[in-house]
Amino acid sequence: MNQPSQQQQPPGHQAAMDPVPDCGEQSYVGHDRLTGKRALITGADSGIGRAVAIAYAREGADIVISYLSEDDDAESTAQYVRDAGRKAVLVKGDLSDPQHCRDLVQRTVDELGGIDVLVSNAAYQMSHDTLEEISDEEWDHTLATNLSSMFHLVKAALPHLGEGSSIIGSSSVNSDSPSPTLAPYAVTKAGIANFCASLAQLLGPRGIRVNSVAPGPIWTPLIPSTMPPEKVEQFGSDTPLGRAGQPVELAGAYVLLASDEGSYMSGARIAVTGGRPIL
Repeated sequence: MNQPSQQQQPPGHQAAMDPVPDCGEQSYVGHDRLTGKRALITGADSGIGRAVAIAYAREGADIVISYLSEDDDAESTAQYVRDAGRKAVLVKGDLSDPQHCRDLVQRTVDELGGIDVLVSNAAYQMSHDTLEEISDEEWDHTLATNLSSMFHLVKAALPHLGEGSSIIGSSSVNSDSPSPTLAPYAVTKAGIANFCASLAQLLGPRGIRVNSVAPGPIWTPLIPSTMPPEKVEQFGSDTPLGRAGQPVELAGAYVLLASDEGSYMSGARIAVTGGRPIL
């Protein structure tokens, strides 16, 4: 057993989880890899997005923290960014709305003076045992939140992205090995991987790099708020490493892709899956 049986209402809150996920609050040490960069991170209030925000700040970046509704989690993330001596801007709103995506990019430019790194990470999922359980509205909302939002964010950001900028999409092991109970989510994660591969070729001539990270089972608020308690209890136990990953264990991949150390990395997908292969 990896974690106790538990359940929350979506979108879930990090502070209410048992155990509370490790986003690097006490452990991540920066090495000036992102000094002076300006990053927009969606879903940055908790989970992977929070780990990325903390790491980026400790590496020297200013951060716009995009989140849906979890004010306490978002403010906690912002405090870690400020404690690192960097600027934190909180922007609340629903990424399934194309206009909010455009407004979010403009707010980033206005508040930070530009944008160098875009991390499209926010996601919605829900577990269903049959296709009939998935409503039209849920299907449309999942695609709008996870996949279409990245299109709108990238399109809005492009006029502000210069040579050396980086776009990173959060894909998933589900992009290659889809869980049948997460069908809409898996479709979007395959789409993100594919979209990033297309963008890497489209934007390479402009000096803009585009990559994706494919997490395996990671312990985030998405899990207890979208899966039945018995699945939460066993979450991650079927990986070769035998456990769910912690958000901080992905931070290094996102830092590499955003940094100048990844200057020849574009069109890549980094698997952080606990041993589940992505070939």
